[in-house]
Amino acid sequence: MKRRHLIFFIPLVLYAIVALSPRFAGSRGENPLRRGGNRPLLIAHGGGNHEFPDNTLEAFYNAYSIDPQVMLETDVSLTRDSVVILSHDTTLDRKTQLMNARIADVNYADLMKNEVDFGYHNSVSGGVNLTGDLRKYSNHLGKEVTPLDIIYPDSVTPRHPSKFLATTLAELIVAFPHNPINVEIKQSGNTGLAALHKVIETMETLDPAHHTFARMVLASFHQEIFVEMKRIRKTRHPRLLLSPSAASVKRYMALRSAGLDLFYLDPVSVFQVPIQRAGHRFDTPAFIRSAHRHNIAVQYWTVDDIETMRRLIEIGADGIMTNRPSLLKAVFQNSGRCDPVDKSTACRPEG
Repeated sequence: MKRRHLIFFIPLVLYAIVALSPRFAGSRGENPLRRGGNRPLLIAHGGGNHEFPDNTLEAFYNAYSIDPQVMLETDVSLTRDSVVILSHDTTLDRKTQLMNARIADVNYADLMKNEVDFGYHNSVSGGVNLTGDLRKYSNHLGKEVTPLDIIYPDSVTPRHPSKFLATTLAELIVAFPHNPINVEIKQSGNTGLAALHKVIETMETLDPAHHTFARMVLASFHQEIFVEMKRIRKTRHPRLLLSPSAASVKRYMALRSAGLDLFYLDPVSVFQVPIQRAGHRFDTPAFIRSAHRHNIAVQYWTVDDIETMRRLIEIGADGIMTNRPSLLKAVFQNSGRCDPVDKSTACRPEG
């Protein structure tokens, strides 16, 4: 009988020890991405691509005019002449009039010389040889916009009166020297690795003191890119903020489901996750508490409806990524029963 009791009791004790043990801290010291006040970070997805053409400098200036504390989310790829430019896609078919154009095969110098306009939208996405309806960008209200429709800081003038020109990562870092920035490496394989190293080089060149490493998050869905990010963090830049690959998040969820997230050791500062994926619900207080035990912030993408925004605020989300920064700002400041872009609906302050 005693032997049977021990067989039953010992696993319970071991499980309790694992459950109560301190977790590996993905972010060392104070995590700047953790929620510090009564609201999450407003994160402009591509600068807010339902309001202005995404991943353009103009879109980010618009987001900044809405909330000077905004976190800027962008995607990057490396051109043939080794310039890191902002683009959600690794091709230019969806956003410009250039067809069959992979970013790795074009020169940034040519994009600027020819004043290629990134203010287009192809209704069919998915790569080269698109056959959709290529048209000038219009916002969620169906209005065509120009760089002149943005409220710029006093010292800034529009780059072009009508075109949204290619934007480099260096331009974004210089234009917003204090805002947190999320940079996702879109290319994979050797090209993606080259892009990552160019991103690091850009950060080092613009900021020899490396303060930029404490406000920029590097992300990639590709495991080989994430592995190299971890190596760089370990050997060269310990302050580097990382978001995990898809494989790393899956590993965390598997360990957490078994009560063994004690063994999740990836040095990440933030989980950037959807509301749900592959049968997992990420929008729960329990998931947020679990991540916080590792000193990992939780940011959700991509949220464009008022009710979901409210719920994420209530459960303690650290950040909300949106295509509608004006709308999320209204939810922060008002009852949320308004659309600040559609002036037919008045915004009513709370209280």
